[in-house]
Amino acid sequence: MIQPAYLYPPIEPYVQHSLQVDSTHSLHIEECGNPAGIPVLFIHGGPGGGYSAIHRQYFCPQRYRIILFDQRGCGKSRPHACITKNTTAHLIEDIEKIRRHLTIDKWLLFGGSWGSTLALLYAQTYPERVLGLILRGIFLCREQDLNWFYQKGADQFYPEYWEDFIAPIEPNKRHNMIAAYHELLTSDNEVARMRAAEAWSIWEGRTSNLETDPNIVKHFGEPFHALAMARIECHYFRHEAFIEKNQILQDIDSIKHLPITLIHGRYDMVCPINQAFDLHNKLPLSKLIVCNHSGHSAMEPEIAKMLVETTDLYAEQLGEI
Repeated sequence: MIQPAYLYPPIEPYVQHSLQVDSTHSLHIEECGNPAGIPVLFIHGGPGGGYSAIHRQYFCPQRYRIILFDQRGCGKSRPHACITKNTTAHLIEDIEKIRRHLTIDKWLLFGGSWGSTLALLYAQTYPERVLGLILRGIFLCREQDLNWFYQKGADQFYPEYWEDFIAPIEPNKRHNMIAAYHELLTSDNEVARMRAAEAWSIWEGRTSNLETDPNIVKHFGEPFHALAMARIECHYFRHEAFIEKNQILQDIDSIKHLPITLIHGRYDMVCPINQAFDLHNKLPLSKLIVCNHSGHSAMEPEIAKMLVETTDLYAEQLGEI
C-alpha cells in the first residue's frame, strides 16, 4: 500500500490495552502520540475492517492523544469474526466503555465509511462527550445505500468485478445478494464460507479507489481480514445495521451544535456522495469538503490531504487539553 505523502511519519503506540467488554468479547485498544494531547478516537470502517498502523498517521503526534481500537470480532479483538453479541448498540456502548476506561471526559471522533456511521450514532447517544466529528466517506446505512452497493448501482460501473462478486451465489438467489451471502457466510461449509468471504471483501477492495489499487485489493483478499470483514458486514447489513429506518437523519438535532467536517470523494462508488449532501443539509453548521478527484478510500491522496489538514485545524481550534 503506497502511503500518501500528506500523512505524518509512522509512529508506535506507547501503550496497548485489552478491554473485556462482556463475557464474549475482548477489545484491542492502543494509544499513541502525546498522552497529554487532545483525545481523538479513530473509528474504523467495515464493520469488521479493523484498524491499521497507517491510521495513526492522520494526526499530529505532538498535539493528539491518538486512540485506535478494533471493533468486536475484527483485527486483534477476540473472538475473531464473531457475530454473537455484535450489534450497533453493543459497539456504541463499547466506545463509551473505552472512554471511561481511559478516563477521558470528551474526545474528538474521526471515522470513515462505517466509521462515520458509528461516530454519528455514538455522538447522538452521548453528545455531551464529543468535542467534534471529522467524517470521511459518509455512510448513512439506509436501505437505499445498501442496495446501491450490493444490489443495483455500483454494478453498472464495475461489471467485470460484479461478475466475480455474484459468482458464489446461485442465480435464483441473486435478487437478494445480502441474504444469499449471509447464508453462505454463516454456513458450516468452510470452503464455501471462505470463498464467499474473499469475494465479498475483494468487491469492496476493488471499488474503493478512483483507480483500483492492487495492494488494497490484496489486503482485502487476505483470508484473516476477509472473513471478519465479510461475516460482520453481512451480519450488520442483513439486519439493516440494527438501527431504525433513516435513524441518523431523524435524530440529527442532538448533534447540530457540534463542530462537524464532512470529507467525501466526488466519485465514491461505495458510499455515493448524495449521502454526504443529505447529512450536510441536516447540519447547517457543518463543513462539507468535496474531493473532486477521489473515490472512497482514505488512502486517496486528495482525501488524505484534506483529512490531515482538518485534524491540524481542529488541533488549533481545540487547543491543548
